[in-house]
Amino acid sequence: MSDYTNFQVGEAFPLPIKNQQDGGMFQVDANGCMFILQLSHTDIIAIEAFRTGKMELGLYEQDGLLFFLYQIDGIFKEGWGDAPFSLSGIKDELMPTEKSLRDPVIHLYLVDTTLKILLAQRDIRLNDKFMSIIRKHVQKQQQKPFSQETYRKKVQQVWAAKTSAAMREKASAVQEVNLDISIPQPPKTLN
Repeated sequence: MSDYTNFQVGEAFPLPIKNQQDGGMFQVDANGCMFILQLSHTDIIAIEAFRTGKMELGLYEQDGLLFFLYQIDGIFKEGWGDAPFSLSGIKDELMPTEKSLRDPVIHLYLVDTTLKILLAQRDIRLNDKFMSIIRKHVQKQQQKPFSQETYRKKVQQVWAAKTSAAMREKASAVQEVNLDISIPQPPKTLN
């Protein structure tokens, strides 16, 4: 992530959030890949699940669109969420670069939509297949961007035809993220 943006858990989330509803947002820009999950109701279990829990991520492609899929144990008891990808809202100076597309890390942020504070963050290294699909869609949209209206209509058509779970069944790439809790080792005894 960029050096000038300060992401501190428990403080105001430093990026503007246009949509104040619960759900996820997937973005690729000059700082790399980012996923923001916005929730209005959370508890300590949900925060820890996001920070250290098991997740499954996926990518679904249809009609030139890319959807980032997510399933997070401890937050969602059943089912999947999805976040469509578009470069249309990115400022020119923040467009993805060759350097940012080489970074295989996705930065995950859990944000409380009511208080607008950062509750948890996590970095995950994406596998090669996952990153190559993201790069392909970034390059396609940089060469031939969707208009806002076309993008909105296409997303609505996909959502009308498929649930997030149906998208997961036909995902182009899937990555499991293991539980990330370090277990303290007992002290070694010398004999």
